Amino acid sequence: MSTDLLIRAPVGLMPVLIFLMILMYMDSYKLVHLKTVLCVIVAGALITVVAYFVNGFLLEQLQIDFSIFTRYVSPLTEESLKAMVIVWLFRMNRIGFLVDSAIMGFAVGTGFAVVENFYYLQSAGDAHVAVWIVRGFGTAIMHGGVMAIFAIVSQALTERNIKINPMFYLPGLVVAITLHSVFNHFVLPPILMTMTYLILLSPLLAVVFRKSAEHLHEWLELDFDADALLLQQINSGEFTESKVGRFLDDLRSKFEGPVVVDMLCYLRLYTELALRAKGVLMMRENGLDAPVGERTREKFTEMEFLEDSIGKTGVLAMRPFLHMTRKDLWQLYVLGKPK
Repeated sequence: MSTDLLIRAPVGLMPVLIFLMILMYMDSYKLVHLKTVLCVIVAGALITVVAYFVNGFLLEQLQIDFSIFTRYVSPLTEESLKAMVIVWLFRMNRIGFLVDSAIMGFAVGTGFAVVENFYYLQSAGDAHVAVWIVRGFGTAIMHGGVMAIFAIVSQALTERNIKINPMFYLPGLVVAITLHSVFNHFVLPPILMTMTYLILLSPLLAVVFRKSAEHLHEWLELDFDADALLLQQINSGEFTESKVGRFLDDLRSKFEGPVVVDMLCYLRLYTELALRAKGVLMMRENGLDAPVGERTREKFTEMEFLEDSIGKTGVLAMRPFLHMTRKDLWQLYVLGKPK
């Protein structure tokens, strides 16, 4: 390997990885685990391979100039494919706030950019170092940045829902495709375009992290009090006179007695785990961390058993009292809920 390539490779590959590490460091609540981020990077890398063949097929079929293709077609295919990873994470309740949506989105783009730039290093490794500055600090950061923006916009539109209308993902996808296309137009000289994206993206993500931290803090305070009150009612004689107690009493006419008992146990267990998750996040806010103990894992096992006993209909009937928005379901994964 030549000395020039040893210089160009870090310039082309490292900036986007360092940027991602900075984003993870800025996450004071540690909402995403390193293992999860690495898996998402790998997913983004695999998307690069898929995009290579899809773009090759489309270029052959469309028979258009390559510059036109890179400006209007490849942004559409590449951002749509990358977005599929983020949509899956949303559907699996792995994203709960703007911070982790930004990190996950950037991680997908990071995997995509690293593989793409590695390919170009193999095929055009003798290109001038200025090209690798643009690819490393410009194109790679762009891939991560536009997907982070897609994830942020999608999170803002869907955070209060469990069943998400696919149309809610469209605005963020349009923004990502448009920004990618604008970058590929190079309306400014490449170096200036690179600097512009870096200057705009950094403060945008800083604002997102600050607002998300404020929102998370408020959510923890409000929901912690609500969960604590519900658990107190369940464990005391007040529960039978509460709204939830009367609701469960009404269910006696629709479900068998043992099932109603399991519903009460499920409600108590779910609330205990929700409180535990919020407690962990509060500790992280203050620079502490609490490992997930064996008792917590046992509670997850018990909850899965109760879910089977109650059935989907029973869980759906209890949903209004379980606070089952997508954000609330996400908090269980803070404790390492099994897939």
